[in-house]
Amino acid sequence: MKALVLAAGLGERVRPLTDTIPKPMLPVGGRPLIHYPLMMLQRAGIKQAIINVHHLAGAIQKGLGRGEQLGLEIVYAPEPVLLGTGGPLNAVRDYLGKETFVIANSDGILDLDLSAMIAFHRDRGALATLALVKSPRTDAYIDADSRIRRMRLRKSRTPGEFDDYPPLLDASIERSLTSYMYCGAIVAQSAVLDLIPKSPPWSLMSGLFAPMVAQGLPVFGFVHDGYFRTVDDLAAYEALKADFETNPPHLRNLI
Repeated sequence: MKALVLAAGLGERVRPLTDTIPKPMLPVGGRPLIHYPLMMLQRAGIKQAIINVHHLAGAIQKGLGRGEQLGLEIVYAPEPVLLGTGGPLNAVRDYLGKETFVIANSDGILDLDLSAMIAFHRDRGALATLALVKSPRTDAYIDADSRIRRMRLRKSRTPGEFDDYPPLLDASIERSLTSYMYCGAIVAQSAVLDLIPKSPPWSLMSGLFAPMVAQGLPVFGFVHDGYFRTVDDLAAYEALKADFETNPPHLRNLI
């Protein structure tokens, strides 16, 4: 099994730090932020990963090398022009091949039992499984069988503006759903690659997984109840650093 780690973003909301350091390489707990998702992959037995890079790409490549330090085989997919969160799949399709694969964000720390998530995905015959957490924000609604029956995506950063996939559900189904937030890891079958838009840039959620849910395809949610923090902006990064300095979390599934 192989993985795609998304690391090409500009990190604009973490400026001025990201003017000179790419967000995945910002230090947290004595190591670069991207080490945490890479350790998650390695602990689950995934040894091969491809990382898409754009902003300050050389710093990421120099910092990680070929991955020997983390017990991985890392290769890179440079993006001269940003391809969006989903477009990297077009570029790395041949690398991922015909096997189940993982997609992971590089801008957060997720103490996820990825091995359990992969087993969950296979047991349910899913095309895709998204890692979810409880949160005031809602991205996905799952039923009693953990199947995602609706995805709710924000149109913009303005509160209250969103699109639902599908826009309408049977009332009896809608009443039974529980809301969760996506937290940065996906397990997917290679057949998903036949559903991707042909031309980047495109969004991973609005361009692929939300339409899959709207079409009734088997997309499931794996609920994570452990540690999760993401670096959305400078304040979030400073808070995360403070957490590690004052009360380091026990990352049971990473270290």
